[in-house]
Amino acid sequence: MDLSIIIVNWNTKHLLSQCIQSIKSFHPRCEMEIIVVDNGSEDGSAELVRQNFPEVILIENGSNLGFGKANNIGMSKSTGRYVCLVNSDVRILRDCLDNLCGFMNHDPLIAIAGPRVHNPDMTLQDSCRRFPSLWTCFCEAFGLSSLFRQSALFCGEHMFYFSHSKTMRVDSLAGCFLMVKREALDEVGGFDERFFIYAEEVDWCKRFWRQGWEVVFYPGAAIIHDHAGSSSKDPFRFAVERERSLIKYWKKHHSFLSRVLFYSICSAGHLGRVLLGSAACILKPSLKQDISQRILKHKMCLKVFMRQGF
Repeated sequence: MDLSIIIVNWNTKHLLSQCIQSIKSFHPRCEMEIIVVDNGSEDGSAELVRQNFPEVILIENGSNLGFGKANNIGMSKSTGRYVCLVNSDVRILRDCLDNLCGFMNHDPLIAIAGPRVHNPDMTLQDSCRRFPSLWTCFCEAFGLSSLFRQSALFCGEHMFYFSHSKTMRVDSLAGCFLMVKREALDEVGGFDERFFIYAEEVDWCKRFWRQGWEVVFYPGAAIIHDHAGSSSKDPFRFAVERERSLIKYWKKHHSFLSRVLFYSICSAGHLGRVLLGSAACILKPSLKQDISQRILKHKMCLKVFMRQGF
């Protein structure tokens, strides 16, 4: 098998159908298998796959095991020389899979490659990332990354300043679509399952780099990602999960002192937003309902840091 496509799904029946249809519409020239790993969906996703896409390999988990673990299950069942991890809220565009496979064939050092990512209106979506550092965390916690999005110095982890128009080696790529070489996967292993969702792809890319492999952005392939997947169904919960995953990442890859500073920066950022939001509720009572929701989210994230040890 040349290519194995893994799609992890959790209650995104309509999006999953669109995703599979896009792959079938632009079927690559190489031999391909599609594996859907369903994380205990209750919206009829599994039934959809069985009825409408009988050629797809369906793996049904009894509950939501998390993004990383579900992908690991799918990868363990795959047979392709390349494994492509695709979010259910992604649609493949023409020649994406063939172009990525061809690109990776020509460079033996590339472990992971990612395509150009578009919003549904075809505007560009940034997908290249820098590894988290105290400076990137500071820029994001105190709003510098929002104020100076096009600045390489202040933009935080997201490379908003990069035009995404040329091939580039990057620290990590957005996890909505990753193509990985089997040889590299066998050497480095799958996702760290301690990450339930978020930060697992950053940790994964760091492990590949440490083993001498490369992570590369390739603009000669493209997808559409509409950000309407599982996380949109419960934004508060997923905001908390993101903070928990970041804490796990810092515990795994950074020193005690760095973790103390990281906790301090993030806590101060959330506390500052709570205080500013409270003041805004007084000054702009017409926006109180919307602002109150943001305050609640930052309070929940702040509690995560207060309850975690270094």
